[in-house]
Amino acid sequence: MSRNLVLAAAFAALSLPAAAQEVTDGPGPNLVIEVAGTANGTVVIDLLADKAPQHVAQITALATEGAYDNVVFHRVIDGFMAQTGDVANGKAGGDLSMAGMGGSDKPDLPAEFSDISFQRGIVGMARSQDPNSANSQFFIMFAPGDFLDGQYTVVGRVISGMEVVDAIQRGEPPATPDVMTKVTVQP
Repeated sequence: MSRNLVLAAAFAALSLPAAAQEVTDGPGPNLVIEVAGTANGTVVIDLLADKAPQHVAQITALATEGAYDNVVFHRVIDGFMAQTGDVANGKAGGDLSMAGMGGSDKPDLPAEFSDISFQRGIVGMARSQDPNSANSQFFIMFAPGDFLDGQYTVVGRVISGMEVVDAIQRGEPPATPDVMTKVTVQP
C-alpha cells in the first residue's frame, strides 16, 4: 500500500464519528435518560459513586423521586457541553425564563474533586461560583474541557447514547429545548 493510501486510511480512521467510541460500564449505578425533541433516544451514564459519593447519592435520589422527569436542556454550547437538571425552574411546558437558576429542595453539596479529566462524554455537576454549591444540575461534555479539571465535580461518564447527546439542540437557551422525558436509575 502506498504511503498516501496509508495516510488517507489513518486520516479516515481519525475522522470517524466520536459517537462510536467504546466506553466500559463500571460498577454503577447507571442513570438512564430518555431524551425527546431534536434529539431522540436513550443516554446511559455510568455514575462514579467511588469518586463523588455524595453527588451520586443526590442525583440517584432525585431521579428515583421523578424530579428530573420532563426537565429541559437549558444551556447547550456547541463544542463544549449540554446542561440540564434544573428541577425547580426547568420543567418543559412551564415558564423557562429562570431555567438554569435553580436546583432542588435538597442541600447544596461540598465539592468532590477527583483526578478524572473533563473529556468528551464526562458528566460534571454545575454550580455557582462557590465550589460547594452543586445541587441538581449537571452537564455532559461534547469535547475535552481540561480547564474544568479540579474546578467541578465529575459524577459520571456516558457509556451509551453519545450520538443522542450530540444531537441536542444548541442555544443559551435553545429555541425549542430537548427534554429529559424520563430519568431512571439502574444498578
